Amino acid sequence: ADLPFLFKVLSAGKALSIQAHPDKELAERLNSEDPTNYGDPNHKPEMAIALTPFEAMCGFRRLEEIAFLIKKHPEFAACLSQEAKLAIFLAKDPNDQKEALQQMFSSFMTCDPEVSERQLKLLLIRLQAEQSNLHPHPHDEPAWERKCARAILRLAQQFPGDPGAMSPLFLNYLLIAPGESFFMAANEPHAYVAGEIIECMACSDNVVRAGLTPKFKDVENLVNMLTYSTGGPSIDAGAYSGDNADIIRYSPPVPEFEVVILHIDPGQELEYPNPGLPAILIILEGSGELDDKLCRPGRSYYWPANADPLKFTVSKERRGPMKVALAHANTNLTRPTAVNREDFGNSSHRISMPASPLPHQRITPRSSWRHEHPTTFFENAIPSIP
Repeated sequence: ADLPFLFKVLSAGKALSIQAHPDKELAERLNSEDPTNYGDPNHKPEMAIALTPFEAMCGFRRLEEIAFLIKKHPEFAACLSQEAKLAIFLAKDPNDQKEALQQMFSSFMTCDPEVSERQLKLLLIRLQAEQSNLHPHPHDEPAWERKCARAILRLAQQFPGDPGAMSPLFLNYLLIAPGESFFMAANEPHAYVAGEIIECMACSDNVVRAGLTPKFKDVENLVNMLTYSTGGPSIDAGAYSGDNADIIRYSPPVPEFEVVILHIDPGQELEYPNPGLPAILIILEGSGELDDKLCRPGRSYYWPANADPLKFTVSKERRGPMKVALAHANTNLTRPTAVNREDFGNSSHRISMPASPLPHQRITPRSSWRHEHPTTFFENAIPSIP
């Protein structure tokens, strides 16, 4: 049967593009009008689970933060129209705020390239001086402002001359810990910056990009499609499955997928029942046996819907646990862990804290990935990831 999701390990050594994924209605229209750049009519909500400390830009900053940064950075202000700046400063009710964000984003993305590139150079010169040891008071500003400035310098180094390097001035800059996750709904801007994650998403290749990329950019559609919510995505650390602390699920509010992390300590066995759905497994860390067959980090398996339960065993002689990521269609749609249902699809002015303490997640940076020989489990070796 066709799988309704894509499941992969992503290693971001360099920032990915500023982008958003269309909802189904928009995906159908884009596919009809431009099948070359939008090859299918499906939406692409996605969820990221950190394997290492992970940096990402997700959603718009609150208006008061953007207003402060416009005043602080004249180079950024010069890339915005007077109308856009006034809208940011004067917006009060939610509708005005959304309209102000759209005006600001549209004004920035359509700024004359000569102006934005010149202002970016001036901004980089000033930020480099302020971040240097020669600056008389390098720590006078709050930590979030320093992180914002350093993110701009980093992005500008990776994408020379791309005004998208200024995007930390209007997008939330997040650092999530191993075991934490976030869900990106359709029509929300984001860019993954650095680190390693498990990524699961609806089965689609539709990406609307606007910056930090040499690929096709579609600024007009991106400006028109975004929800212009503020506050960033909810961050969660999953939920225990039943009474077993060795099984943790990450369930988004969409039917196509959910992810389960299995943890098997040395000397333990774990039997996982078949959910009656086709699934994909990836061995993240450690070695052990799966139905009496050796499995190692980097191996992946297809688990048919009509197969027997999986039995994982780790010898007591092993030095560490085996950790397995498993993805299948969502069996907990009414009990999502990834977002607060009252916030989903609406403007959220807060970021929720993890639902459970991180030490219990026991997810650590995995050992090196290796190619392995195929087995009868329809196994595929995953290439080495730097």
